Amino acid sequence: MRLTVVGCSGSFAGPASPASSYLIQADHLGRTWSIVLDLGNGALGPLQRYVDLAALDAVFISHLHPDHCVDVCGLYVTRKYRPSGPVVGQLPVHAPSGADVRFALMYHGLEHGGMTNEFAVHELADTQVTRVGPFTVTAYRVNHPVEAYGFRVEADGAVIAYTGDTDTCDALTPLLTGSDLALTDSAFVDGRDDTPGIHLSGGRAAAAAVAAGGVRRLVLTHIPPWNDPEVCRAEAAAIWSGPLDVAVQGATYEVGGRA
Repeated sequence: MRLTVVGCSGSFAGPASPASSYLIQADHLGRTWSIVLDLGNGALGPLQRYVDLAALDAVFISHLHPDHCVDVCGLYVTRKYRPSGPVVGQLPVHAPSGADVRFALMYHGLEHGGMTNEFAVHELADTQVTRVGPFTVTAYRVNHPVEAYGFRVEADGAVIAYTGDTDTCDALTPLLTGSDLALTDSAFVDGRDDTPGIHLSGGRAAAAAVAAGGVRRLVLTHIPPWNDPEVCRAEAAAIWSGPLDVAVQGATYEVGGRA
């Protein structure tokens, strides 16, 4: 699998990156399959550098905060109004309950019927498994003020785990265990951000990866522009001794299966 960081800024788009969005691709049956995890504000622009938007196979939305889903509106425009004619068929969008209504409300003046001609919206549930080409995607309900999910993506023996937005919770163990790459929320700073049930810090993300076991690489993401990424890295490095990165827009990871 190949992971491309399309956007990694936490809570709002920053000067160096859009908000949350991650492209995962794999070759299978003679073509490249492409899924996107989240489409936060500003993400649709750089996403076009890496994939033809009409060629997306599915979108997975972790939760319905704007920094994770609002660019679904732009994706709708690209499918409905392109000069060569609408994209044929519905794009599967897997999202929390009420997503179809929320998407329609975000697009002011949308005609009757919402986005149902362009998107087939499927409601997520805890431990729900979805198969898209070579990908098996398992959703895990995580700890955030709204209905929110992390995604475990598996293909050809490789595993990418994405926490979405979450604080420490039991679901992080099955989500992260044995992953080749763990992409973890790290929006909070230890000792400064003490409100429970919202986000991980670098330290708590690292602790979750250690507790889960078998994680090969930790990538910290969803860091707001007002935070110093090196503080986040240092908090994680105090606990995590394996390969450690802070996500940056445009970074690409080749994630291979285990021997």
